[in-house]
Amino acid sequence: MQLIIINSLGILFVFVLPRFGGYDCATFRFASYYASHMVLQQKPSQAVIWGYGEVGASVTVSLYKGPETILKKSVAINDDAGVWKVLLDPVDHGGPYWLLAQQHYQKDITDLALHDILFGDVWLCGGQSNMEMTVSQVFNASKELAKAADYPNIRLFTAALEVSLMELDDLAKVDLQWSVPTSENLGNGEFTYFSAVCWLFGRHLSHQLKYPIGLVESVWGGTPVEAWSSKRALQKCGLSHHEECASERSMYTGEMAGPCNYTVLWNAMIHPLLNMTIKGAIWYQGEQNTGTNTDLYNCTFPALIEDWRLSFYEGTNGQTDRHFPFGFVQLSTYQKKQQNDNYPVIRWHQTADYGYAPNPKMNNTFMAVAMDLGDESSPYGSVHPRDKQTVAYRLYLGARAIAYGEKDLPFQGPFPIKFEVFYKESYINITYDQQLLITSLSDRIFEVLCESMDETVDSWSPVAVTSACSRVVTVCFKGCSQISGIRYAWQDWPCEYKKCPIYSIQRKLPAPLFVKYFKK
Repeated sequence: MQLIIINSLGILFVFVLPRFGGYDCATFRFASYYASHMVLQQKPSQAVIWGYGEVGASVTVSLYKGPETILKKSVAINDDAGVWKVLLDPVDHGGPYWLLAQQHYQKDITDLALHDILFGDVWLCGGQSNMEMTVSQVFNASKELAKAADYPNIRLFTAALEVSLMELDDLAKVDLQWSVPTSENLGNGEFTYFSAVCWLFGRHLSHQLKYPIGLVESVWGGTPVEAWSSKRALQKCGLSHHEECASERSMYTGEMAGPCNYTVLWNAMIHPLLNMTIKGAIWYQGEQNTGTNTDLYNCTFPALIEDWRLSFYEGTNGQTDRHFPFGFVQLSTYQKKQQNDNYPVIRWHQTADYGYAPNPKMNNTFMAVAMDLGDESSPYGSVHPRDKQTVAYRLYLGARAIAYGEKDLPFQGPFPIKFEVFYKESYINITYDQQLLITSLSDRIFEVLCESMDETVDSWSPVAVTSACSRVVTVCFKGCSQISGIRYAWQDWPCEYKKCPIYSIQRKLPAPLFVKYFKK
């Protein structure tokens, strides 16, 4: 059943309404995202297999490697909706395997078979249009697409763009069923499938880990975090799930906005996936929230992460890690000349106002800084930079450190750990947590907040970097008797392409932005 809504701009949205007990129980089938060529999560987790059948029937699921039976599990269908669900025993990475599901109902036996199944790590890729950009839209697209055949053990899946007013148990539609990568499905048009960031991230993992990787894309351009959040997550931030909005062209991103009603994408594009055992998730979103609940993003984004983790844990009977690794891309740039002041605010809020990840409010997370990847001449608008290779590589470093526990691997740029203000000499020493690579002595990227008697006056003023060595940067200020704060890169477009002033010395990872307020 569908509910069709046309907003004030004439944009049509079709909302999927659940059919309670309306599944055709006479049809024995897998859920939407089980198909030949898929990747299932490897041990120590147990992969979940589920689908629909006749109430009162029994279902046997068998896993084979060639003629050899690896495991066999049986379950009765007692659910009124005809749902069956089996947890496979833990299986080591590798393959190919094939799987047979048999329904025994009265005197009838119905068989379903899936072939070329691999076991490895399954990663969910979510967000808005910068995650949605296909491989055909990035720099050196032809070269990247030509590499598809080199990675047959990466498998791709894309959920279709759907909205729902209620939580769906299964996807209403699939855009790309599980597939071996090809240049055609990696570069299928613009902002469709397959996600360049997701693919490049998975390619790095596959090359490093030497075992299968499953990539699940569930994204929609121009969407706020609230649309991807459950009622439970929104309530934690004081938001009602009944909130509605008028989707229109975003004044902040310039792109045609997707559905922005709260929970509708959670309902239709995330909730149906909760029975899927996954290794982790990566996320690229936030542009739409530079104009929607910007000041709440330091709550709504961490709440989404926590809620997704709990929901996948519950949906897979504890097989998805309760605190699974979650990587995200800190927003890149939008406007160079007429800058959007909310971009640095969202970047800061993406870290729950810590400036780095993981942090005490966002455990087991990792972040790819992208503010130095501005692309003013992008044919898709400057909000859509084409260098997704660097984004994916920075995410990959974070995954190696956080998701795979690789020790002593630098995965985030330098971050300050100590500030010393010398009023007599008019300078501030900023000590960082690692050695620095200084590309320039900028006179604008650092700013200080000079305390003023008039609280309505914005007193942030640029200050020059006068020297830098090893881990310490020195900035000089003038004419300020009391400094209340200091910040770095607090602009929409803080530096040119890969030319921010401060990077890590080993990997040239950019220092994230920060703001520090001093106690009076």
